[in-house]
Amino acid sequence: MGFGGKTLFTDLGFEMKKGDKTALVGPNGVGKTTLIKLLVKQYTPQAGHVREGVNVRIGYYDQNTALSEEKNVFQEMADTYPRLTQTEIRTTLGAFMFIGDDVFKPISALSGGERGRVQLAKIMLAGSNFLVLDEPTNHLDIFSKNILEEALREFTGTLLYISHDRYFINNTANKVLDLSANGLVAYDGNYDYYIEKKAAQIALGHLKPTESDTRTQETGQKEDYRQKKANSAAERKRRAHYAQLEKTIAATEAAIAECDTKLNDLSVASDFEQAQEFYNKKTELEAQLMELYESWEELQ
Repeated sequence: MGFGGKTLFTDLGFEMKKGDKTALVGPNGVGKTTLIKLLVKQYTPQAGHVREGVNVRIGYYDQNTALSEEKNVFQEMADTYPRLTQTEIRTTLGAFMFIGDDVFKPISALSGGERGRVQLAKIMLAGSNFLVLDEPTNHLDIFSKNILEEALREFTGTLLYISHDRYFINNTANKVLDLSANGLVAYDGNYDYYIEKKAAQIALGHLKPTESDTRTQETGQKEDYRQKKANSAAERKRRAHYAQLEKTIAATEAAIAECDTKLNDLSVASDFEQAQEFYNKKTELEAQLMELYESWEELQ
């Protein structure tokens, strides 16, 4: 494949099997995004072919995936998947930490991390069994990245993504594809395994080192320090979110108790419309409380 008379890669081949969780790595400009766009059929190869397995359903995410600015989070999901129930949509959004009234946030008011979480939640709801993600952590804060890591670890399908984040790869991948000007090499392991094995092959003269390999070694310690700081900040944010969640749970429980008090009041019980109103409100609050409890358990 290539553009404007320049060939990005040739004689490039690899296989992905059901359940593989694969990170595609390599220096900028080597053709990583082009390669995955070939896989999702946004591009057509100049020679060769892509063969899909039986019943493969691809879900593709890139940094430019559009959201409707005039909608809120819940509307975005409901309009995309009109056959899903409110509970199904709220459960999925809850897994991406949109809790309670968070689901009614306007898209236009979302942070970069929140937008990324909505986009990824949409892909998860699509029923895809093969996720292809282009730099999924680029605009995510550390809190959102941890949520994505957990979702991908629990995903039972096949995964291929581009990333430069060694910690994200370590936590989510069991295979690494290294794309360089020398071709493509597959490593059966996470990022640390890939770095170790590649260094050994370079030392034995089986591979030629690239400028990217040298930079990787030089920046390793800096990345370790940055990640420790980021993890510390994420833990503080998790604790704050947990505390806020407990307050929301307490307020919801109090509101349910108030509905019970009203329903036991004879003046309310004898008024059908008023009693129905409080009953409906209680039912809705109980459904919200179940979602809050699930999120509370996940944060624990």
